[in-house]
Amino acid sequence: MTGVDPHHLVVLVTGGTSGYGLATATRFLAEGARVIVTGRRQARLDAFVAEHGDRAHALCFDVRDRQACIDALDSLPAPFDAIDVLVNNAGLALGLQKAWAADLDDWQTMIETNCLALATMARLVLPGMRSRGRGHIVDIGSISGSWPYPGGHVYGATKAFVKQFSTNLRTDLVDSPIRVTNIEPGASETEFSLVRFKGDADRAAATYDGFEALRPEDVAEAVYWATTLPPHVDIARIELWPTRQAPAGITVGRDG
Repeated sequence: MTGVDPHHLVVLVTGGTSGYGLATATRFLAEGARVIVTGRRQARLDAFVAEHGDRAHALCFDVRDRQACIDALDSLPAPFDAIDVLVNNAGLALGLQKAWAADLDDWQTMIETNCLALATMARLVLPGMRSRGRGHIVDIGSISGSWPYPGGHVYGATKAFVKQFSTNLRTDLVDSPIRVTNIEPGASETEFSLVRFKGDADRAAATYDGFEALRPEDVAEAVYWATTLPPHVDIARIELWPTRQAPAGITVGRDG
């Protein structure tokens, strides 16, 4: 069986300036692909392009802004405009308060970024994929979409959306060669907790005390593997856990 040759791929990675996104972009570039990274931090985007040269292209915009998404994709020069792989990575968690104490602005930001922006990017790249007769959408979900934890209410709900969106998208594309994969990592040591706790470095670091979390490169390897398998193979869903993480079981609330 012959896998997909990465040298022929144009890969778009949202949220590509750190964490899973940066590791995924770097992994594809190392194998000869052309890579577009998006993000809101211009300096990081500029540094990425400066490091990787003419096989890298950067787009600075906020994925929550639909028109900015449209304009950014419309601005792509050839050959970057023929996107083969979309890695829908941009996403975040904010806060761990119980639902009745949570910040409504945090909820809105998570829903707009993790759900609406992800769906928007898929919608925008799909017509080109269909016209070219090839493509792969990788949605970065989370084990939180299946396994709840205290304070994970809206974040977990957004990742459940990602899982179901990916599943339904595959049914729409069943008459085409376009593949869809949902990758659901567990605890990962990235900027995720720093963002969740709004810059509190000590609290973020405590999240990973006492066990070895996933690394960004672990998730990037899963993305790369799924997208370079032979075209007739579609890896629909991957749950990717650190060895020392597991679901906590059923919770019972007790009086007193």
